[in-house]
Amino acid sequence: MFYIYILYSKKYDLYYVGYTDDVKRRLQEHNLISENSYTSKHRPWLLEAVFDVGNSRSLAMKIEKHIKKQKSKEYICEIIRRNSISRLIERFSSGG
Repeated sequence: MFYIYILYSKKYDLYYVGYTDDVKRRLQEHNLISENSYTSKHRPWLLEAVFDVGNSRSLAMKIEKHIKKQKSKEYICEIIRRNSISRLIERFSSGG
C-alpha cells in the first residue's frame, strides 16, 4: 500500500509532500535522520494529512510530482481542507 503524505513545519510555515509505503517510518526519517536535506533544515515536521493511493508506486509518484509541480501552498492547503485527493487518483489512474 502506498500513501501520499503532507508534512508541516510550524517553525518555518512550510509544507512538504512525499509518498511512501510506511508513513510512520518516513515521518521519523524526516525528523531524525541526520543528513543534509530540505526536510532536515526545517524540523520539526508534523503530519498534516495522509492519503491512501493503493498498491501502485507509480501512481503515488505521479501524484506527488503533480502536487510538487504546482509550487503552491494554497493548493496544498486546499487538499488538506478537502481531506481528499480522489480527483488526482482518478486523473492519474486513467493516464492523465
